[in-house]
Amino acid sequence: MLTRRRIEIFKCIVDEFVRTAEPIGSKTLMQKYHLPYSSATIRNEMLALEEMGYLEKTHTSSGRIPSTQGYKFYCEHLLEKRMDEKMELALSEVFSSRHLNMDDAIKRSCDILSQMTNLTSGVLGPNASMQRLEHIKLFPINERSAVAVFITDTGHTENKTFTFKEKVSVEDIQNCTAILNDRLKGTPIHEVVEKMQMLKPILASSVQRHEMLFQAFVSAFVKFASENVYFSGKGNMLYQPEFSDIEKLRGLMGMLEDTSLWRNIGAQNQLAIKTSSSSELVWMDDVAVVSSSFRINPEEEGKLMVVGPSRMDYDRIVSLLEYVSDMIEKLYGQGGHYDN
Repeated sequence: MLTRRRIEIFKCIVDEFVRTAEPIGSKTLMQKYHLPYSSATIRNEMLALEEMGYLEKTHTSSGRIPSTQGYKFYCEHLLEKRMDEKMELALSEVFSSRHLNMDDAIKRSCDILSQMTNLTSGVLGPNASMQRLEHIKLFPINERSAVAVFITDTGHTENKTFTFKEKVSVEDIQNCTAILNDRLKGTPIHEVVEKMQMLKPILASSVQRHEMLFQAFVSAFVKFASENVYFSGKGNMLYQPEFSDIEKLRGLMGMLEDTSLWRNIGAQNQLAIKTSSSSELVWMDDVAVVSSSFRINPEEEGKLMVVGPSRMDYDRIVSLLEYVSDMIEKLYGQGGHYDN
């Protein structure tokens, strides 16, 4: 049974472990938190919490640390959202920069989050496959490379760099872009590649290096429709004691590279909980993912995330993510906030 005393002791253990990453013993709790209980009483309560699955004992110390089940209980029942004033100021300055488009503002916010939490932050953008192509701009860098900018009907932009095996003339690039803009405007992103197949004869009659340009555009559109994940601060995981084991670190890096994983990370996961209409927490082994959703319009939803060890400051991180999500909706959403 979770009595008030056990909850009080458990919360102190979580707070202390988040700060120190060291197993917690009864002596530490008495000295730092001035609990009005004897050392024996605290030890007995810690043993009870361990037997209930909320704490676990490490092999190297007599102290205890929170278990994944313990973190889940903490976030469901003891979470106290706490906004970091310094970070709020830094983030508000990003959104006050009128020269930044939505994508740049979100990515800059991720960079700030990763710097100030020492964790990995990321954004899962609105699913581009639900959008329609509005315009393509192609800027030659030299005879063997160019940068393409795709713009959708929602204002979303995506940049792709093309590298060609052979030289391509500026005239070919301009002709190809003009044909695609004329024939593909208004096409749903997920239908663009299929429609481009029908344009091959037209490209062949007007563009000298049509096959090379065609393959470059097809590759770019496939990625545009499926790869819309940005992470900042991956290197921060090197400094987290939980990932000093190279195999654990390699596993986490593999997760960060798996685009499909992040779209369905909370689905059918028994260790996933919602703390509000927009925030979700998921635990996988030693990894925790805190996310907050935002809507640009009724059809499009994006997601901000902080990824790190289970030992993270949930009170602060949930508040920060919800703050950024609200700012995105207020400034870039159509008509303000959309409820889930």
